[in-house]
Amino acid sequence: MKNKILFCCFMLALGKLTAGGLNRYVDPLIGTAGHGHTFPGPVVPFGMIQPGPDTRLDGWDGCSGYHYSDSLLYGFSHTHLSGTGASDYCDILLQPGMEFNGWKNNQYAQKLSKERELASVGYYRADLQPSGIRAELTATARTGLHRYTFSRRGSAHVLLDLTHRDRVIASDIQITGPAEVSGKRFSHNWADNQQLYFVIQFSQPLKGHEIWKNGRTSGSSKRVSAKALKAAFYFDADPEKPLMLKIGISAVSVENARKNLEAEQSGFQFEEIRQKAVELWDAELSKIKVTHPEARVMRTFYTALYHAMIAPNLYMDVNGEYHGRDHKIHRAEGFDYYTVFSLWDTYRALHPLLTLVDRKRTLDFIQTFIHQFEEGGRLPVWELSACETWCMIGYHAVPVIAEAILRDIPGFDREKAYQAMRFSAMENKNALDSYKKNGYIYFTEGGQSVSRTLEYAYDDWCIAKAAEQLGKKEDAELFFRRAASWKALFDSTTGFMRPRAGGFLKPFDPYEVSHAYTEGNAWQYSFYVPHDLNTHMELMGGKAAMAEKLDSLFGTSSRLTGRQLPDITGLIGQYAHGNEPSHQIAYQYNYVGQPWKTQSMVRRIMEEMYSDRPDGLCGNEDCGQMSAWYLFSALGFYPVCPGSDQYVIGSPLFTEANIRLENGSNFSIRTENNSRENKYIQEAYLNGKSLGRSFLYVKEVMNGGDLLLKMGSAPNLNWGVGEGNCPVSRSR
Repeated sequence: MKNKILFCCFMLALGKLTAGGLNRYVDPLIGTAGHGHTFPGPVVPFGMIQPGPDTRLDGWDGCSGYHYSDSLLYGFSHTHLSGTGASDYCDILLQPGMEFNGWKNNQYAQKLSKERELASVGYYRADLQPSGIRAELTATARTGLHRYTFSRRGSAHVLLDLTHRDRVIASDIQITGPAEVSGKRFSHNWADNQQLYFVIQFSQPLKGHEIWKNGRTSGSSKRVSAKALKAAFYFDADPEKPLMLKIGISAVSVENARKNLEAEQSGFQFEEIRQKAVELWDAELSKIKVTHPEARVMRTFYTALYHAMIAPNLYMDVNGEYHGRDHKIHRAEGFDYYTVFSLWDTYRALHPLLTLVDRKRTLDFIQTFIHQFEEGGRLPVWELSACETWCMIGYHAVPVIAEAILRDIPGFDREKAYQAMRFSAMENKNALDSYKKNGYIYFTEGGQSVSRTLEYAYDDWCIAKAAEQLGKKEDAELFFRRAASWKALFDSTTGFMRPRAGGFLKPFDPYEVSHAYTEGNAWQYSFYVPHDLNTHMELMGGKAAMAEKLDSLFGTSSRLTGRQLPDITGLIGQYAHGNEPSHQIAYQYNYVGQPWKTQSMVRRIMEEMYSDRPDGLCGNEDCGQMSAWYLFSALGFYPVCPGSDQYVIGSPLFTEANIRLENGSNFSIRTENNSRENKYIQEAYLNGKSLGRSFLYVKEVMNGGDLLLKMGSAPNLNWGVGEGNCPVSRSR
């Protein structure tokens, strides 16, 4: 009876927390099944800490530490990556229990009751068996809070496992008070030297403790250091008195972890902390308001917006100190310092989205880039916890900075930022020496030669545009020339981008996933010239020829030959929505004067590749990029070429959408007669005037305004076509 009353009280509190707020449409379990690689634990927007459940120790679908299909819970760790393709984090594992049976063969793991599992904004709940413990978690920016409710009296414990997941370099556990434990964990995995300090404070004094060093007990020692440390902290279980613990983390020191706790939590106010998390999320989610009659679409959209606002993660303590790329301690002055930059993914749509709705945080990212350049010698490629992983290709911090320069975001040293961009392009690593010498990367002089060449060319165009804006004419000329490097790989006889070392390599199979391409093949990468699509079209033979090639991409077989890579998912023909190189392609029909095909295809992708179920992502979330594609597309336009002055119009899902801009203006997208069947634009009006073009200028959105689209069930072959009505993409 008592448990039933507690459950009713919980549901009543949940209703108060979610009623009226956009948070009610967010389901953190979306993307946790299939290959989405997201995590369900609580986090505040762009927060440093992500406490949550760990159900999987290894494997590609265990990259986040959790998979929805699992029913065994190892415990709750405090750092998680959202949707990446590599394993890291899952640090500082805690597991409550009763009747401790030892560490051998993960005997502390418990069954997770999937029927009672619940995740919502700022909250996660799990019921564990055989202990009968209900575990609840919430979070602030830098701290987590656990609440363990016992079903019976007895001896209880909380286990701390610092060996969980990746290889430990050094660790330390210290009993620093009657109800406080502190320590550190330095580890090596994707981040080759991640440093993390922690302080755990319990709501009850410890009844006792044990620390195991390298598999052997150190008994009641109050401080132990080693590479392999685990500990058990003992308490009395009382169903009337939940055990609570709060944990602060820092990449700088134990002292800073404690300062973070003191600043962000007073006492053990679980509902108060949870409510603050909800309020923070509602404030962020309200930057974009949409209206749709189907709850599933609202859930899909707002969960996508939630996922787009998890990473990058704050990496600075409350006193401004952070762990720099030189592994020294620095202090951020006048900005917030961040980590987790999945730039090969996120430059495409996530960062353009944040440039639109979160210029303040975009400025912080760029300040972070500049400091990483000054302290580590280069801009981030895929930076994680002060370590460069060198994952993926290109130098895609460049388009993020270039957009800020071109969009007139104030507050950073443009000259310093430009020099960092230029340095990235002038190094002789990652086959840049071959690229600069030959005008493309020889297949024999660098792996992923086609993909690298194409992405370097785009990044160089971004540098050229920034140089042009800053009055650097010679540099602009240099980088505009380099931006044309893609032409060397275009084979006019096949219409594909092909590897070459002098001549084109033979034999050639466009379906082959070879070492010349990055997580893809010639089909996907042959459309990647976002900065020079019109020239590409001309080399292809004109608009009709490019349209035919696009039709072939979507209509051909989905078979793949060569290497087997799990990243290539979400296939429609050879279009692969589950991986980023394809993301702009559906919008390229607008450039050839067939926008109705874009309208049809983006609707199909939204319908087939996204849902409000745990398997609702067709590929890795990749720190917000998969969600950002959906967000832009559902609103009705997309940044095909970040850095250009145009957004390309697609087919919006909503009756009405409103984007709140930081300048106080709003940009609204309204539709008439819109439905699943009525996906084709019949007429368009911008600020009350007829709009015949299938694109918007970025300034038209940034300045605020109103776009009205009248929809129908049949394509209007006369809208968005003809001179001046198609988007244009030329390097010069």
